[in-house]
Amino acid sequence: MAIKDLSLSAKMTIDGFMNGINKSTVKGPGLEFSQYRSYQPGDDLRSLDWKMFARSDRYYIRESEVETNIAVRILIDASASMNHSDGDFTKIDYARYLGASLAYLANLQGDAIGLYVLKNSGIFSMTPKQDYQHLARLFYQLEQIHPDGTFTKPIHYKELLAGTQKRELLIFVTDLYQKDDEIIKLLDTLNTLRHEIVVFHVLSRNELDLDFKGYTTFEDLETGETIQIDQTKERTNYQNKLNDYLEESRIKLLDRRIFYRTITTDEPLDQALRDFLKQRSKLRI
Repeated sequence: MAIKDLSLSAKMTIDGFMNGINKSTVKGPGLEFSQYRSYQPGDDLRSLDWKMFARSDRYYIRESEVETNIAVRILIDASASMNHSDGDFTKIDYARYLGASLAYLANLQGDAIGLYVLKNSGIFSMTPKQDYQHLARLFYQLEQIHPDGTFTKPIHYKELLAGTQKRELLIFVTDLYQKDDEIIKLLDTLNTLRHEIVVFHVLSRNELDLDFKGYTTFEDLETGETIQIDQTKERTNYQNKLNDYLEESRIKLLDRRIFYRTITTDEPLDQALRDFLKQRSKLRI
């Protein structure tokens, strides 16, 4: 994240990630192939690997060579709470790099990528496409995100509901800050489209640990309300309530068959990328 250029950072992240994948035993989308096997009568001739034939004078089938291109829509929560910082980085900074890395990886695999930024005033949308110029524009739009206000109102959801009849992969990066379950209601609406949904719940280490000292005044970034507490006395109670909230959120989403993962802003992106590949493999055409 020290690299300010999103496209360069995403490339370096994915190159390192793919090197690690290729050295492991993990198989699936994103690798060139899972394995070769000998040709058997009745196999689709389009799956023959002619380069292997030229080298070995034998017929081989590339088993993973099936059409797996899908549409991936990346949703970014741009409400003011995403401005929360821990050290040099905010939640929205982490969301940018996560979104850029996922988009780069999806484009590498031939998937169409779309971007939807959920702002207070509405939703900025980029319809999924698969080409490098579109990816470059997506990186640019990620860099332009400036969180402000509260979460997007339902009147603007029509941008998200438009799409194809094919199942898509929707990746939602959010801090799940809500007052009246508005984010859960949005996910219920998206669930009616029968797409695969992944929620990355972005948290900072300081909000998990409440590792400030003495009396501290906290401000709600969306409402401006403030509260002063003695963290030494309140830390245990706070952490218990936070853990209850996280478990409640996890159960709510799993009950809706939505993949849910908490991810902290000091955590490498590798696990999020693995989760992406895992969910993507469910949508093979």
